[in-house]
Order: sequence, then structure tokens, then C-alpha cells
Amino acid sequence: MSGAGLEPIPISALQHWSYCPRQCALIHVEQVFADNVHTARGNAVHALVDEPGAERDGTVRIERALPLWCERLGLVGKADLVEFAANGTAYPVEYKHGPKRQRQHDDLQLAAQALCLEEMTGRPVASGAIFHFSSRRRREVMIGAELRAAVEAASVAVRELIAAAQLPPPVNDARCRHCSLIELCQPAALDDRERYHSLLSELYTAR
Repeated sequence: MSGAGLEPIPISALQHWSYCPRQCALIHVEQVFADNVHTARGNAVHALVDEPGAERDGTVRIERALPLWCERLGLVGKADLVEFAANGTAYPVEYKHGPKRQRQHDDLQLAAQALCLEEMTGRPVASGAIFHFSSRRRREVMIGAELRAAVEAASVAVRELIAAAQLPPPVNDARCRHCSLIELCQPAALDDRERYHSLLSELYTAR
């Protein structure tokens, strides 16, 4: 797949889509957003690495707020922090406010950063890390074939979602409690309405 000639999509959209396609459409199609305690904490954490800058730690060069792009997939974004070894190999580090735990959508975002860095540097990126600010610990993520394929599939899915310019149905599950867009999305109300219409359809079909 090639992103040449296509409008770039932000890496963050892949993470939003992986978490919830409706959330992704609300943000990247409807252009709406709202903050809650989780996004506020995330913003506070990212403020630590949002200022572009570089420093050295021995032989490692550390870049903060590094712009990223991948022409092949049509992706653009920014890495919180990238550590460059002496030979130029990149190691992306994504900052998250929560405690150390596995989250597939965070891994997808990190892997997309890795693919960008591979194209930009011409060197393979085998791994990266999620830094969980609450626990002050890193969780290393291997950028393997499965995760790479997931990034490519998500890139296609997000591009199709944006092109369709339609909101997917709400999920109305445990994810919604933590979503800052719950008031805009109204998953419970819309789910109840869908069930009502489904019930009416079944009643008419049974006659």
C-alpha cells in the first residue's frame, strides 16, 4: 500500500480507531472533542515532552516532540520521545498517564511511530516502549510482524472511515465510562433507540 498523493492522516487517529471507531469518527470526521479527568491527566503528562528539544545521555541522543511521517502509509504525527543509538537506530517512547498495563491501542500507536522512523532513518526499529507515568515504569513493546500488519490495516480502515464521513454505531460498553466524548456520543440513549427500532421491526415481521 502507498500513501502517495493521499491526504495524510494523524497517527493518533489509529489509536482512536483501535479504541473505538465511533470515537475516531467524532474526532477526525465531526471535528469535536471534549476533556475529562483522563484527558487532562494525559495532557499534563505530555506537557513534559511537548517542547521540542535534544540532549545526550552518553552515546544516546534524545529527541523530544519529534515530527514523524510515513509517505508509504500516508501518516503524520509526533513522537513524545525518541532515543537514537550511536549507529542511528531509533527507539520511540510514548508517554501515557495511567499505570503500567497492556493496551493494544497504545501499542498500535507506538508501532505506527516505529514505521515512520524506519522510513525516515532507513534503519529497522525492532522495539519501543510505553512509559506509564503513574508507575514511572516502561513497558517494552516488540514491533513484530503482527503489530506491523495491524498498523497497515488500521491505516486503511481509518482512511475509509474518514472518506465515508459517517458515524459508526455506538458500542455502549465498558470503554464508554472512560471516554471524554460520552456526552457528545450518547451511547446508552442511541443503543436504547436502536433496540426499540429493532423490537418494532421484529413485531411487524412476526405479524
